[in-house]
Order: sequence, then C-alpha cells, then structure tokens
Amino acid sequence: MEKLQAQVLIIGAGPSGMVAAGYLENNGVDCLVVEKNSFPRFSIGESLLPKSMENFKEAGLLEALKAAGFQKKYGARFIKAGRVGEFDFSEKFGEGWNWTWQAPRADFDMVLADEVQRKGVKIYFNAEVQQVDFKEKTVLTKILANQEKEIEIKANFIIDASGNGRVLANQLNLNSSPKITGNSSIFTHIKETNRPKGKEGELITFEVLDTKTWFWYIPFSNGNTSLGFVGNNSWFSSFSDNNSEAFTAMLEKLDYYKTRFNEYPFLFEPIKLPNIAKGVKKIYGKNYALTGNSAEFLDPIFSSGVAFATESGLKAAKLVKLEIAGEKVNWEQDYARYMENGISVFSTYVKEWYTGNLQKLFFHETPRTEIKEQICAVLAGYVWNKENPFVRNHKRIIQNIAFLIDSESVNL
Repeated sequence: MEKLQAQVLIIGAGPSGMVAAGYLENNGVDCLVVEKNSFPRFSIGESLLPKSMENFKEAGLLEALKAAGFQKKYGARFIKAGRVGEFDFSEKFGEGWNWTWQAPRADFDMVLADEVQRKGVKIYFNAEVQQVDFKEKTVLTKILANQEKEIEIKANFIIDASGNGRVLANQLNLNSSPKITGNSSIFTHIKETNRPKGKEGELITFEVLDTKTWFWYIPFSNGNTSLGFVGNNSWFSSFSDNNSEAFTAMLEKLDYYKTRFNEYPFLFEPIKLPNIAKGVKKIYGKNYALTGNSAEFLDPIFSSGVAFATESGLKAAKLVKLEIAGEKVNWEQDYARYMENGISVFSTYVKEWYTGNLQKLFFHETPRTEIKEQICAVLAGYVWNKENPFVRNHKRIIQNIAFLIDSESVNL
C-alpha cells in the first residue's frame, strides 16, 4: 500500500474543494485532493451568485475562470402568469460584485481543477474514500485509486467537500433532516441552435407554474441550455415514470416557454433527483470540517448551492491555516455559527417562496425601489450583510410586507 502525507486532505474537486485548495496552496499549506470521479464530469448547480466571485478571487482562481468565456450572469428573471419580476445585480443594496456566471459545471469545474493543479496541488481522480480513522492529532484515510490501487493518506485535517457523496456525513452518522423537505427536481440539456438574441437568449429565467412548482431556463455560452423543473413530490408523481416522457409532458404545462423547445432533442435522458434538500447535525469536529453540499443543501430556486460551497470552502481553509500555524480557532463561532447565519437567511427565503409570500413581493406591480434593491442583494448572495434589513430581519420582514400587499389589495 502506498503511503502519502499532507497537512490537509480535501475530499472532492468541485468548487468548494478547489477554493479551499487554491487558498491553502497560496498560503503555503500542503494539501492533497481526492476526487471520486474522473473529470470532466456532469454536475448540476449551473447558476452562480456574485458573492462567489470574491471567493474565487481570494483563492487565486478568478482569472482562469474569466479566460474560459462562460456566459455572464447579470441578474435573474422570474415569470408567473404574465407578471415579471426582474432583478439586476448592479441595482442591489450595498457593495459587492454585480455579475457572475452561469455555466455547464463539467467545463466550469474542469477549469478550477486545472488551475489548482497548475498551482502545484496534486489531485487524485477516480479515487474513492474507503475508510477514515481519526487519531489524536492526525487522520488516516484509505482510498482506492482507479479501482485497484490502495493508498493511505496521513493528514492533520480533512476538509470534506464531497458534495452528494457526503463521505464524512455518512461515515460519522451526521446526516439529519433538512431544513426544506418534500421537493424533487428533474433536468436535462438541449442544444439551442435557434436561440433568441439579446436578453431573451442570455438571461437566466424562472417560470413559475404555481406556488410550489417552477421551471428553470439557463443558457450557456457554448450554445447548450439547461432546462429543469422543481416541485413537490406529489406533483412529480402525477407524471410518467419514464423521465423523457415525464419531462416532455411537463414542458407542455409551461405558459411563457411552451413550444419553444419542441424542436430540440434532449442531449441526455432527463435526470430526476428526489428529495433534493440535505442536512447534517454539525458541520465540524475534531480535525475535520464539512463544506458545500456535503454539509447542507436547501433548494435550487435562488442558486445558493455554489455560493455556500465556495463560502464554506474558503472559510474552512482560512481556519485550518490558522490552526496548523498553532493559533487557537473557535470553530463553533467562526465557522458553524457564521455559516448558519447565511444558511438561515436563505432558508427563510426558500420557505417564504413556497408559502407564496415572497412571490407576492417579486411580482408586485409597483415595487418600492429600496425594497427591491435589498432583496436583490440577498439574491446576489450577500446574506451576511446585516446592514440590509432583508438580512437582519429576515425572519419576519417578508411576512410583514406580504401582509401589507394583501391589505393593499383588499383596499383596492
């Protein structure tokens, strides 16, 4: 058995793991990455938030991403029964990035992995974690590379960025009920050879079928387009068990996009993910931290997945660097509570989306400018800025304004 050693072992070469690896390498911390799959590989989570741009920059990965030419995302559009709620990131509350990307993750993640390897970090692809043993001051991890070669890795710390693989959550029995329950998703790609010019063919759009059900349209710069539906499990059960037949029937339920995609074959059999939300009991422990989807996943409605992945990956890497340098780190305060603050804000927005309260704000005919700017900042991922009332008072402000909108309707 081959034996390796590193200060930090990172499980997973997605955005969370690559941001962590980039930051650690930049700061002189020896790290090693193991990735279960070969790259490029398909992954969902194709829409980013501007907050992620700060994390890519600090990890030294931003310039490589810029050079790749991915479709820039300047905002998002929501459509329901003829009403439109459009958000421009340049018109948000507070400071921060005004754009980001929407991109096929196979290509996007490949750029990140290539850049991290160019910096000198070793990534073992096709390497599956078989066992993790936590000792007093070290962690021993056994992996199987290319389904045949056994490798033992000794590290001071593990950052688990394994996403849906949920390596440590499964091994340490950390899985718990998610904050959002009962939703499933189905998605595919098409080659949109006759895509409209301008905003209609560039802007990420969500068509809302009803309060609980919605469709996404995400155009990429390579001419492909991601299409998907999210709804509760009971809605999905009303369609065929054949995913292609089900997806075709779902497209017929659309209003704004109905018939637009009829001429395009699916580039792959639509993939269905039941019960998409995930949760854990805790996101750190002695000599380990969970980041990205390996810790928490809420719902794709506000594209928060990669934002939380990069934020948690960078935050964990910073704390690991301090700990390895001999400094005392308060993981509860500086990691668990920090991440929970942001997750709590987005959890409120997701829950109030599905109650319909947030949709009342999105589709109000005459929204107040300052309210729309404050909501836009949340949609851009700036969920830690407590100067924003829609962050600071998130648990009640949406309900209160939805109540006022209802009262306004009664008065009319």
